[in-house]
Amino acid sequence: MEVSNKKYNNIYFIGIGGIGMSNLARYFLLKGANVGGYDRSMTDLTRTLVEEGALVHYEDDATLIPDEFTDKSNTLIVFTPAIPSTHKELNYFKDKGFTVMKRAQLLGEITKLSDAICIAGTHGKTTVSSMVAHLFKQSQIDCNAFLGGILRNYNSNLLLSEESNFTIVEADEYDRSFHNLQPHIAIITSADPDHLDIYGSEEAYKQSFEKFTSLIRPNGHLILKKGAKLTPEVIESVNVWSYSESEGDFHANNIRIGNGEVLFDFVSPKGIIKDISLGVPVKINIENSIAAMAAAELSGATSNEIKTAMSSFMGVKRRFEFHLKRQDIVYIDDYAHHPEEIRAAIISIKALYPDKKLTAIFQPHLFSRTKDFAVEFAESLSLADTVILLDIYPAREEPIEGVSSQIILDKITSPDKHLVDKHDLLDLIIKKQPELVVTFGAGDIDRMVQQIKDILSDNI
Repeated sequence: MEVSNKKYNNIYFIGIGGIGMSNLARYFLLKGANVGGYDRSMTDLTRTLVEEGALVHYEDDATLIPDEFTDKSNTLIVFTPAIPSTHKELNYFKDKGFTVMKRAQLLGEITKLSDAICIAGTHGKTTVSSMVAHLFKQSQIDCNAFLGGILRNYNSNLLLSEESNFTIVEADEYDRSFHNLQPHIAIITSADPDHLDIYGSEEAYKQSFEKFTSLIRPNGHLILKKGAKLTPEVIESVNVWSYSESEGDFHANNIRIGNGEVLFDFVSPKGIIKDISLGVPVKINIENSIAAMAAAELSGATSNEIKTAMSSFMGVKRRFEFHLKRQDIVYIDDYAHHPEEIRAAIISIKALYPDKKLTAIFQPHLFSRTKDFAVEFAESLSLADTVILLDIYPAREEPIEGVSSQIILDKITSPDKHLVDKHDLLDLIIKKQPELVVTFGAGDIDRMVQQIKDILSDNI
């Protein structure tokens, strides 16, 4: 790997098991580099990396770093912002004078020599970037892609091409990481406030997105969600396009939802593609697909390629992922962890199953996010018929006094609401006998998905 005109044969990842880090690790393994790293727990992703040749350990201990990664002249250290400043291995490498960079910086190095399609937004970016990658892969233009989720069509978060000069990446706003990118096409799906523990104010968060628009290359494109409340800072030669479900330069018309299907006509400045069928037929994906199809059309994909690819898109693991789809019971798991994501998801699910009562199970993510958006979480969750809350997943944070899932529960207006420990969740599900269930959260609730599925299958 060449970074700033220096070549490295060894790449060491601190936080190698993260969804965004693991695809970079796999990329360098496939390029023939020595790859190693630390993560705090063994997962399917880390097991796959080990099977493919990476050296991974799970204890923060500098003495466990393999010898090949102790040569600072030939080793690049990559870390994720989620790693605390007290991390022993990270500080070992810094103290020894190794070249250390954030994941976003490395991604910027990879993408700066290609035509980068960068998808940003508080929510929707993983689904949209995965749709874009699938559209490009299924057309003559092809792509490389570094995704923030496992794309089910390929069972991978990394797609490679020997020929294409397009690279598709998620542009992560956390810690202003997306300021390292140089997009040819930028998509912004939303700019609803988040990560206020980092940004401090809604205005600073908005300004960060506006700064991102200034990084688009000459003669590039900005595809901006209509109503995003941003003032783009693009240079004069950049084309600015609007999109939404119902209006804008790119939008949908003649929408038909029913019988488990979503059909619509895609309207763009080039014309109309009739009868687009969504492979993942939920209402929120109409808007997601509009953004993705806009990027594909602007990059040269044909109408037939776009139409065929959208119907074959299988979705991303933990993004509206159906685990049960029977007449008597439907179970969906979703990564949503922001109030607007949850609101949009619940509306989509209820539109798809208007005759079923919805039970929403939510594990809040981060004490700071819970504190900042307790009212908004409660308003969104109140759209469900039954709400079950779990305790907050702290991730990188220490507890905040007075902040717990209770402050959300108190504000939920649905009369059937509960706060339970994870260990009691399965018993409550059996007691409730739900017919339509969705689990929400970015913490470790995904580790309970199989158990929930089994309980629903066996007891409903």
